[in-house]
Amino acid sequence: MMRHGGKILSDQLVRLGVRRVFSVPGESFLAALDGMHDSGIQNVVCRHEGGAAMMAEAYGKMTGQPGVCFVTRGPGACNASAGVHVAMQDSTPMVLFVGQIDNRQTDRETFQEVDYRAMFGGLAKWVAQIDHTDRLPEYIARAWRVALSGRPGPVVLALPENMLSAAADVADFSGQILHDDAGHPDSASNFITELRNAERPLIVVGGPHWNAAAAVDLMAFAEVMQTPVVTAFRRQDYADNRHPHFAGDLNVGINPRLAARVKEADCLLLLGTRLGDTATQGYTLLDPANPDKTILHVYADPDELGRVYGPTLSWVCRADIAIKNLLAVAEPVSDRKKLVTSARADYEAWITPQESPGAVKQEQVISWLSDNLPEDAILASGAGNYAAWLHRYFVHKRYGTQLAPTSGSMGYGFPAAVSASLEHPDRDVICLAGDGCFQMTLNEMSTARQHGAKPIVIVMNNGRYGTIRMHQEKTYPGRVSGTECASPDYAALARAYGGHGETVTDGAQFADAFARAKASGTVAVIECVLDADVLSTGQSLSELAASQR
Repeated sequence: MMRHGGKILSDQLVRLGVRRVFSVPGESFLAALDGMHDSGIQNVVCRHEGGAAMMAEAYGKMTGQPGVCFVTRGPGACNASAGVHVAMQDSTPMVLFVGQIDNRQTDRETFQEVDYRAMFGGLAKWVAQIDHTDRLPEYIARAWRVALSGRPGPVVLALPENMLSAAADVADFSGQILHDDAGHPDSASNFITELRNAERPLIVVGGPHWNAAAAVDLMAFAEVMQTPVVTAFRRQDYADNRHPHFAGDLNVGINPRLAARVKEADCLLLLGTRLGDTATQGYTLLDPANPDKTILHVYADPDELGRVYGPTLSWVCRADIAIKNLLAVAEPVSDRKKLVTSARADYEAWITPQESPGAVKQEQVISWLSDNLPEDAILASGAGNYAAWLHRYFVHKRYGTQLAPTSGSMGYGFPAAVSASLEHPDRDVICLAGDGCFQMTLNEMSTARQHGAKPIVIVMNNGRYGTIRMHQEKTYPGRVSGTECASPDYAALARAYGGHGETVTDGAQFADAFARAKASGTVAVIECVLDADVLSTGQSLSELAASQR
């Protein structure tokens, strides 16, 4: 049966189980839009390609299946690259379809012509251009395999407009997308032996391939082995933070006692994490040349094992499968209770609120959210000093409650929250953002209204790019340059988009403001006006300035 390329493409997406795509329309892929017209796939039409790509990336994080994004050529693809970068650094499966010029006009610098292999070559796992309509099923199936295999990540497929509009008689693809991976029990036994022999071990969990069952298995395993558990940067929901074996997370503003514990550990069991520069504080907690400790590394991609650290033992396996196998052969350890108790005490001391300046205190807001939100509430955030309060004081109770970019991308939180609200309309979805972070993607409020998403955005407004100002004050004291940030009236702006808006100038107002925002049943923004002296969880701006004199 003859079908045009857009119809062939949409049929493949349906066959792959795609329920939702994110897009900004362009004339370069009109045939694909036509193909999706009666496909049953929801097309979430966004306001900016960066927002669309971040929504797709968040979908990939939440579901474990590739998030799908469609953008047009040239400027559209350039805008979407921010989301591709997040997907690559966060190991998230994603497929970006880019409309492309007529391939018969290549190399003439045709209107909006870009060589996407060159442009995305260092940002994605695989980049290709489909020049023949009858090869669409082959390329799409391969894109899914690459996005999901080993270390997951983004794939970019360029779609020349003449290829999409042309017709072909070609069968849909068949066969498995991925092979089964059952793990290897012998590896689990070898890991257990090393872990039992250690005196000061730590379990570090992160990366892709995690789920609610694995989170339960992890803490059960920690109990049997009497070993503290820590999570990698922005993977705090991989473990129940209330569990007595949970000892914190390896984030940018790390607990100094936890940093010392990583250095002093004689054995690290790394489950799914690459243990990159953030988790190791720029590789200072663990010397790549001489780690001076036993490293037991589980990762799904053999190319990542030994990439930075030479492991004592390595195991090519998905982390969720590995922890199930480890738990099955675990042998009780009873002589490390003091280690677990001490690590937990350090964590509990760290999350005891430290007062910040002003009438609105972020530590109080985050503690209130932690104490009052449902256990399955989803917290989305981008990047900025405001996020340090979230990481330090919010206690995650369940898997699937944190959406945040390990790549440190500003602007991510709100598109991610929109995506989460669409995927989980029955759950509370909260976006925590700084004033600089939110202004990068707040135009997606229109997308939220159009498609019925209802996240609640909490904007921490300190009138500056706080992270950069902090570094600036440390490096060039008293010389403020390029870090101030003007803001609109966020509550009024939310109302202008048809949403709900609130402004909080005193912390005592927050609980009632949040109740009204939730009751509104639509996208809502609560602006928290912060004191100008607020800087980080451990130091005010004036304190930092005084220390530099």
